[in-house]
Amino acid sequence: MQGSPQEDFLLKETNPHLGGGKVTGDKLTSTYDLVEQMEYLYVRVVKAKDLPGKDVTGSCDPYVEVKLGNYKGTTRHFEKKSNPEWNQVFAFSKDRLQASVVEVTVKDKDVVKDDFMGRVRFDLNEIPKRVPPDSPLAPQWFRLEDRKGDKIKGELMLAVWMGTQADEAFPEAWLSDGVAVGGVDGISTIRSKVYPSPKLWYLRVNVIEAQDLQPSDKSRFPDVYVKAILGNEGLTTQVSTSRSINPMWNEDLMFVAAEPFEAPLILSVEDRVAPNKTEVLGRCAIPLKYVDKRVDHKPVNTRWYNLEKLLVEGEKKEGKFNSKIHARISLDGGYHVLDESAHYSSDLKPTAKQLWKSSIGVLELGILNAQGLSPMKTIDGQATTDAYCVAKYGLKWVRTRTIINSLSPKWNEQYTWDVYDPCTVITIGVFDNGNLPGGDGRDSRIGKVRIRLSTLETDRVYTHSYPLLVLQPSGVKKMGEIHLAVRFTCLSLVNMMHMYSQPLLPKMHYHLPLTVLQLNKLRHQATDIVCARLSRAEPPLRSEVVGYMLDLGAQMWSMRKSKANFFRIMAALSGLIAVGKWFDQICNWKNPITTVLIHILFLILVLYPELILPTIFLYLFLIGVWYYRWRPRHPPHMDTRLSCADNAHPDELDEEFDSFPTSRASDIVRMRYDRLRTIAGRIQTVVGDMATQGERLQSLLNWRDPRATALFVVLCFVAAIVLYVTPFQVVALLAGFYVLRHPRFRKKVPSVPLNYFRRLPSRADCML
Repeated sequence: MQGSPQEDFLLKETNPHLGGGKVTGDKLTSTYDLVEQMEYLYVRVVKAKDLPGKDVTGSCDPYVEVKLGNYKGTTRHFEKKSNPEWNQVFAFSKDRLQASVVEVTVKDKDVVKDDFMGRVRFDLNEIPKRVPPDSPLAPQWFRLEDRKGDKIKGELMLAVWMGTQADEAFPEAWLSDGVAVGGVDGISTIRSKVYPSPKLWYLRVNVIEAQDLQPSDKSRFPDVYVKAILGNEGLTTQVSTSRSINPMWNEDLMFVAAEPFEAPLILSVEDRVAPNKTEVLGRCAIPLKYVDKRVDHKPVNTRWYNLEKLLVEGEKKEGKFNSKIHARISLDGGYHVLDESAHYSSDLKPTAKQLWKSSIGVLELGILNAQGLSPMKTIDGQATTDAYCVAKYGLKWVRTRTIINSLSPKWNEQYTWDVYDPCTVITIGVFDNGNLPGGDGRDSRIGKVRIRLSTLETDRVYTHSYPLLVLQPSGVKKMGEIHLAVRFTCLSLVNMMHMYSQPLLPKMHYHLPLTVLQLNKLRHQATDIVCARLSRAEPPLRSEVVGYMLDLGAQMWSMRKSKANFFRIMAALSGLIAVGKWFDQICNWKNPITTVLIHILFLILVLYPELILPTIFLYLFLIGVWYYRWRPRHPPHMDTRLSCADNAHPDELDEEFDSFPTSRASDIVRMRYDRLRTIAGRIQTVVGDMATQGERLQSLLNWRDPRATALFVVLCFVAAIVLYVTPFQVVALLAGFYVLRHPRFRKKVPSVPLNYFRRLPSRADCML
């Protein structure tokens, strides 16, 4: 779809009916939710009694079939039980009702053909309506009828009513939308669910020293280091420089641990006896449930741990004398464990709950529908999509139900989150369920939307249709549109304004800061843990879904992103560049009237310097008030032009989607490497020029050029005397008028100070 009109990628404001009300500007004409009402026919099959048997023993294998037109749902069957209990709910969409009567039939499971045992029929026109907060409809006993309509032995307890998706029975009900899945296990894979994110901690292992190590080779000094292992992650210290049996390190190793703590921390002291050979001098396992938790920067107490030396067979070596390791181990709850990109973080709270502040608001999200989705699979020659949505904010993930075989699915599901910081982002992704018939077992991404809460006005309902844009090797492609309703409700305006004065991250990040390299490694550990935990839920949130929502791989090299970031920098500096050009025009008297006015303003500010700061802030205030008329009225969305995705070169996109390490042919890799060397050469030149200018500043006083430094020192002495005897306002006026002098008094050649500065030496002469 590259080359399609830019308007097709823009946000579209909509006007849906929400909860029976209608959006009119920022208000609703009636009480409302954030979704459109969807009506369903509910049938709750509770239990049966006194069912007739099929043999002399009176036993049967009953199950219930609920049929409405072409839709048919069945309960599980019981073996040899005449009084079964099912307590299962069936929901049929009112938009797809194909009959005026719903039949509830009890059948007897048989190998050849299931036997008819009786049925109950309901006229849809006589079914009662129920809308929460009404209490659930009480089930009643109904006598079974034969095919002729005569009463027979056996009773069935049922409840039948018309309701909406707000009904308590809806999340666990069998839905007519998922009739193609079949079976209880299949239905469970398409239901909507809420997933709590695992509670993550930073585990700090401060390895201090070890004592009384016993290397096998006594004739050499051991090269000892410590390896720490937690789950699948392993980190090592540097080799101790003391080279003795009592080595010291005092190094910190950082891990990410998730509750409940299952895997122990293993500390292994090893001796590097050869380049490719190590000897384990001792090992200990430390269960994390015994590790101290801290919520501030105060260090916990250190402990000595016994090291057990293992033999080849894996048996413990018997002896009264054990080596020991000295360490300080703590679970740091004062940090926020970053599992998302710092630019799109949805949660900034520390791990320890006692450090949480009160919430400042509530975020409500209504996932209405999608339109024009691209087909993701082919079943029996028909292109189709089984779409569902995932939303992530804070510690809660939500997943809508899967709509089977639809390119315009309607979910109409609503979710809420507590908001603790307005400068956070909610992410909504759309996926194709690949674990249904016709799928390949992997859930394919269709697109995602990010909404930053600080860009939303409080207590306003935003209803927009967001384009789902995906970057592919062939270019940017629109995969459809998703219709959302969002409302950010503020509980306390004072608390929310106070948040803007608080640090973005918890205080622990500033008292004991982590390096950028540490944060990157810890983020990968955290995302691996979150992927593993959520993939074990039912239905699972698969690793490819979680990885896409958390922006895994976003730090890989991309020529397109590099260009986009460069243009973003230039756009951010465009104001300063425009001011510089305007000032150059003033100095060159392009508009004499404006230049004269600037002279007068400059004269006033020099004579009355107390007006300088008030003038600046008043000017900024007036600019802000002026631009209020053109303030954004819609949430920001992904911009293909800003991302340089609308005109990216095919080879650059192919490089961006290349695996790591590369899987391309050697000639392509060589071409890309040469291109990268060319770009890096330009950057290298710019960095070298910046270093040269800095070294020239240092050369003013370091006597590398004795004549230049002597001249500068004499000028400084003269300037000190002149500035001492001359009022500052006179100096400022003379300097200002000199800068603003008429072009008639200017020369084409560079000024004397610039000529002097360019002649200063730098260390570029010393470069090889």
